Amino acid sequence: MSKPIRIGTRDSELALWQANTVKDKLEALGHRTELVLVKSTGDLVLDKPLYELGITGIFTKTLDAAMLNGDVDIAVHSLKDVPTALPKGIVQAAVLERGHTIDLLVYKDNQEFLAQKDAVIATGSLRRQAQWLNRYPTHTVVDLRGNVNTRLEKLKGSPWNGAIFAAAGLSRLGKEPQNTIGLTWMVPAPAQGAVVVVAMEDDESIKEAVAALNHRETEICTEIERQFLRLLEGGCTAPIGALAFIEEDKVTLKGVLLSKMGNKKLETEKTVPLTEYRALAAMCAEHILVRGGRRLMNDLQETDKHAQIYSTKNLTPEQMHHFKDGIGVLSEDFVKISLNRLPLATLKKTIENVVITSQNAVDAILTSTTAQELKFKNIYCVGRRTRRLIEKRIGKVKHTENNAKKLADHLVEYMEGLEVTYFCSDQRLDQLPDILTGNNIKVHEIEAYKTKLSPVAVDEKVKGVMFYSPSTINSYLLENKADKIAYCIGETTAREARKHFAEVKVAKFPSVESVIDLVNADMK
Repeated sequence: MSKPIRIGTRDSELALWQANTVKDKLEALGHRTELVLVKSTGDLVLDKPLYELGITGIFTKTLDAAMLNGDVDIAVHSLKDVPTALPKGIVQAAVLERGHTIDLLVYKDNQEFLAQKDAVIATGSLRRQAQWLNRYPTHTVVDLRGNVNTRLEKLKGSPWNGAIFAAAGLSRLGKEPQNTIGLTWMVPAPAQGAVVVVAMEDDESIKEAVAALNHRETEICTEIERQFLRLLEGGCTAPIGALAFIEEDKVTLKGVLLSKMGNKKLETEKTVPLTEYRALAAMCAEHILVRGGRRLMNDLQETDKHAQIYSTKNLTPEQMHHFKDGIGVLSEDFVKISLNRLPLATLKKTIENVVITSQNAVDAILTSTTAQELKFKNIYCVGRRTRRLIEKRIGKVKHTENNAKKLADHLVEYMEGLEVTYFCSDQRLDQLPDILTGNNIKVHEIEAYKTKLSPVAVDEKVKGVMFYSPSTINSYLLENKADKIAYCIGETTAREARKHFAEVKVAKFPSVESVIDLVNADMK
């Protein structure tokens, strides 16, 4: 081939590893190649809109567009990111021999949290979230996105216990941390660990050159997995896992479908002769569909389309079960938390009166130092859960109130001394410091954590929104109108809500479950 083969790739470290692997293999066969970095769809000129070309993959559409535009000859992708239906005119030209298929848990300190009720695990994958919560229903799963390096750095600087990664990505970049656990019980994403090369359907010379890279066993297994995904998916984003493997002259498929919060799980595993592999995906998909899969997929679609309630905080499976049947609920964290590194000199000195109003502040303190080094004499806090966390991890709490105003009133009346140290966020909206300073009590504020607003556009059909802090209200209003019922966890949050919403309702107790009770009573 006289002209070099132009290889389209994204510019992330992992994408470049994949593209360079294809480049090296083609050059070893005697072909000339060059890498073409494709950054964004906005840089490309097309005759038709992307939706008319059937380009749906968020990680693949810019490369597909570049190929259709004639800017590259082939594109290299992680096969698990490629939609099951390729755009018209583009075909799968080769699948490289597969790497690791399993997911890895990268943990921070030790593995003790796996046996504990409370733990926080990070992942941006709905499939991983659902399977983790199915196995550990009392744990909390938080969102984690970005490339491998970004996610590892976020884990390092967070209060989370661990985060889940694909073993293949960490291995290929040589970045597998020392503290890892192979999640052999977790069914991987269809085609996880496989690299695919796509080309234009009518470019016979390019297809012939690339075909030499194809690994037949990987091609068969990933074809089965992706067919299983396509048969179940039905246009709905769902937690689906699939893994096919060949042993001697037989092929086996393990598949799983879960609800988003992991409280429902349907599994299948079937083996057929290798000569009958094309029928395996349909057999397994049907096995799941007739045993409740159709209802579960319908529930997933209906929840997405007809949710009546939106929570501005991710809810656990136990909390989701607390809603009455028939109430469609979606949840997402509208506020992201990042902990600050606190000055050791301040933390290690004797502090007479300490005020803590959130569990995030507790995490920030213990991320910066150990409980043994703290010299807090009198600890005052807001909320029963915060109190339990403090007494479990730091020491005895002198007094607790349900909200910051009540705690401030108590301190004015009963606290010994005229100074307090208050561990707060960068966006606190409570009245506590104003009440204390107004009563000649000096407040030393220490910014323990930062809150980043992360709004989500809520469907206009949603009737009510659950709020847990003034910050969640401010975040919500960045993308949405105040035209719904505001269900608030406490009076401080409700006070902020009344500035914007016509209808505001307040839970009897400052807990998520109490806000859910409020919704249940309202949705008769």
